[in-house]
Amino acid sequence: MKNKYTILLTLFAVLAIASCKKGGVLDQVKTTDLNEEKTFSDSTRTIQFLTRIYSDIGFSADPRRFGSSVGVYSITDEVEGSLLAATAYNVIFQTGAVSAINIPTDAWVTSYANIRRVNVFLKHLPETPLSPGLRNKLAGEARFLRAWYYFIMLKHYGGVPLIGDAVYEATDDVPGKRATFEACVNYIESECNAAASQLPLTQNGLDYGRITRGACLALKSRLLLYAASPLFNARPEMDGVLGYTTFDGQRWNKAAQAALDVINLNQYQLLELSTPAPGYGFQKVFTLRKNTEYILAAMAGNNRTLEAIWDPPSRAGSGSAYPYQELVDAFGTKNGKPIATDPTYNPADPYANRDPRLNYTILFNQGLRLGTNKAISPVNTYVNAAQDGFPLTKTGYFLRKFLDENTIASATSSTTERCFPLIRYAEILLNYAEAANESGDINTAYTQLVAIRRRAGINAGADGMYGLTAGMSKEDMRVLIQNERRVELAIEEHRYWDVRRWKIAENISNKTLHGMRITKVGNGYTYERIDIRTPVFVAPKWYLWPIPQSEVNKSVDLTQNPGW
Repeated sequence: MKNKYTILLTLFAVLAIASCKKGGVLDQVKTTDLNEEKTFSDSTRTIQFLTRIYSDIGFSADPRRFGSSVGVYSITDEVEGSLLAATAYNVIFQTGAVSAINIPTDAWVTSYANIRRVNVFLKHLPETPLSPGLRNKLAGEARFLRAWYYFIMLKHYGGVPLIGDAVYEATDDVPGKRATFEACVNYIESECNAAASQLPLTQNGLDYGRITRGACLALKSRLLLYAASPLFNARPEMDGVLGYTTFDGQRWNKAAQAALDVINLNQYQLLELSTPAPGYGFQKVFTLRKNTEYILAAMAGNNRTLEAIWDPPSRAGSGSAYPYQELVDAFGTKNGKPIATDPTYNPADPYANRDPRLNYTILFNQGLRLGTNKAISPVNTYVNAAQDGFPLTKTGYFLRKFLDENTIASATSSTTERCFPLIRYAEILLNYAEAANESGDINTAYTQLVAIRRRAGINAGADGMYGLTAGMSKEDMRVLIQNERRVELAIEEHRYWDVRRWKIAENISNKTLHGMRITKVGNGYTYERIDIRTPVFVAPKWYLWPIPQSEVNKSVDLTQNPGW
């Protein structure tokens, strides 16, 4: 049977190619008269072809992935989306209406389309007029990108068909049999290692934003952390397609070493700034195109993209993403303690004396934000407050993370040079902490968390532990690391996948999510916790996405995930 994957129907006669601009910005241009011979006989066009593959690198984490301001953060317990239609993806996922027929196809189609482009590129690279040294570097970039797109599919579906370097045409018999999870992990790891050996530690000038050795090792760190996680261990179903058939604790050791390999490059560090406020580095880093913390980013030109979709109406934004109270509550106090156990937390003044990252992530009532008059002023989210008040904001909150303090959505406002982070150094430290803890090395976990919390602006305390409790068990440390990932990596596409790989989604995702109804009373406010929605999660079916049924129908060899 002819297996006509969507990716193989891409017509090479119409190429969307991109050119490198100042600062590593990737801007798309189109041409309609190119074929393979013309493309790869020209050095500029060859590089443009590779740059086209880069242009999709951030699609999975894009805050607008499913339309409007609906990203992965809108289908987990981070943010309530503004879309209400039954066909909106945030509604489909949260109400349990998702199926193999209406599941978004991008994780499969976009990934395989770019894997094919990589294979075309590598096939023709030896015949291009580029120098041998440049060909070697570009081959490394291409191999990383191929590994990146395979990993996106791996976290969505488990094992997928591995096509190697083959370039299939629409009339070819394409193998549809899914490789085992282990085979996919081994392949992605080997490609990361190979690409790392071909790439420099840094890319500068017009090459800034392209893949480095550090990005290769960082992807391997994320890959091996996932591979060691509960979801993908002791999974004998479907002959190992869904995970390793047995559990092996040594996988945590391997994941810890992979994170340490990135750290030992000595190329990255957390951006630590204590002025004008504690933890300011956590705010500033997201507005800088070039910084010490980003290992891989989806490059962009100067923009107001996130301000336009997240800022409240009073700041000229659409205000269309509303953080849940559960995310707000996950942030502890400035002493690094949970709000439930720290007596400095005052429920009558709930946003005072909190972990500084809360203020840099959530725009809450009376939070300060640049206005259209170019002055900083409070945002009012209380009931019936003009422009921004409840119920316009369904939860009583707007998103603030990533927003530039000097930029709003208005065309009269300056733009920001922000690029969206795909892998940053804070993740690597948290990867190391988690893997080390699961391996029994709790002291290493403490060290990484101290570094994260110090940059966050949390008080060191008399013991210099930044709120950490001495002598924690592995289980207690595990829970703490899970929450630290939640607050440090919020809205960066981690939470959705983390609760799945930890295999706790069934305990997290079936609980009612809340907002805060704030009422102004005289010069003060009252706070009422309100129900927003109770998501639906069916275990074990929904731990992995179904392969789009339209793709399964194209091959008798392509098996669907269980339950779909």
